[in-house]
Amino acid sequence: MPERDAAQAHLNFALALHRALGSPGGNTCFSPYSVAGALGLVARAARGDTATQPAALLAGASERVSEQADLLRKAAVLDAPHGGQDEPTLAVSNTLWVWRQLQMKPGFADVVTSWPSGAVATAPFVEDPEAARATINADVARTTRDLIPELLLPGTVGGDTVAGLVSALYLRVAWTYPFRDTSTAEGDFHAPSGVVRGPMMWQAERLGYARHEGWRLVDLPAVGGVSASVLLPDRPLAEAELELDAETLHALLEARSEAMVRLTMPRLSLDVRCPLKDALESLGVRRMFEPSADFGELSDDPRLSVSDVLHQTVLRLDESGLEGAAATAAMMRLVSAPSGTPVTVEVNRPFLLLVRHRASGAVYFLARVTEPWPH
Repeated sequence: MPERDAAQAHLNFALALHRALGSPGGNTCFSPYSVAGALGLVARAARGDTATQPAALLAGASERVSEQADLLRKAAVLDAPHGGQDEPTLAVSNTLWVWRQLQMKPGFADVVTSWPSGAVATAPFVEDPEAARATINADVARTTRDLIPELLLPGTVGGDTVAGLVSALYLRVAWTYPFRDTSTAEGDFHAPSGVVRGPMMWQAERLGYARHEGWRLVDLPAVGGVSASVLLPDRPLAEAELELDAETLHALLEARSEAMVRLTMPRLSLDVRCPLKDALESLGVRRMFEPSADFGELSDDPRLSVSDVLHQTVLRLDESGLEGAAATAAMMRLVSAPSGTPVTVEVNRPFLLLVRHRASGAVYFLARVTEPWPH
C-alpha cells in the first residue's frame, strides 16, 4: 500500500473511532496514534477473525497492519529544529507486559520490538495484581512525563490477568509562530451549555488556511514537523461532524494555502479517560473480547482474550505551544488513537482539533472541543 493510502486509512480509522466514542455534544479527546499502536500489536498477536477485525479497522480492506506500523514508525521521529527553535520532545513506548509463567512464543518478542520503542517486560499479574498495576502505571507515567500517572485504575488488573499491550505517547512542541501573552484576553466561547468566558489567544500571522465543503481549516505549524489543524464548521459542530469523512478532511488538508489569518482561539486544557471496548465492538472489533478469541501468534494457551481496552489523553494548548500525552492498554486475561486578503477566524464555538505528523499523516491527537476550560 502506498504511503498516501496508509495515511488515508489512518484518517478513516481516526474519524470512525471519534464518531464511535459518543454522540456530539461534549468534549472528546483521544490519540489515534496510541490506539493504533496497541490495536496493531493485538492484531499481530492474533489469528483468524481475532486478527482480521482490528486489522480491517486500522488499515481498511487491505488489512495490512505492517503498513500502519511503518506510518507509526515514521511519526515516532520529529524533524530537527532550526536555529534558535526550542527542541521538540516526543516519547513513544509500545510494551507487552506478560506474566512470567505465560508461555509466550519466542518469535513474538521480535514482532513487539519491531514497533516504535517496542519492548517486552514481565509483571506479577497473577501473584500480585496490584503490584503489576503499579508497575505498568509507573512505566506509563515515565513515558508521559507524569501527565498520566494512573492509566490503570484499581480493579482493572485481576487475578486472571496475564498480559497487557500498552502504548504510550508524550509530545511537547513549540509553535513556529507563538501567540503573544499580552494579546490574550478574556472572551466568550459559545458552548452547547451556553456562553462561557475564559482566556482567548489572538495572533495575526501567515498560516495555512482552507475553506471546503462547509469547513474552515487553520493550520498552526509547530517545531519538529508537527502541526495542529483547527477545523471550524460553518454550521453547528454537532450537525457538521456527522458528515465529515476522511475524503473531505483529506481535501481540506490538501487545499491549504498560505494566507494572512487573524486568529482568535481559546487556550485549551483537556483530560479525558475513555474505555474503548464498547466503541471498538460497535466498529466490528468483537472477537478479541470473546472466550473464542485466538491469540495463537502470542501464545499456544487457548484461553487468552482481551478483557478491556483502556485509554486516557491529556492535551494542553497555550500561547507557546502544545503538550499532550496519551496511553492505551489492551488487558488480556485467561478465560474458561499564498497571502491575500486577510481572513478572520474566531474559534469561539465548538470545533475539532487535529494534531498530526505532517510528513507521514499520523494523527497524534483528535479532539472535539465544546468546553475548552476546565470547570
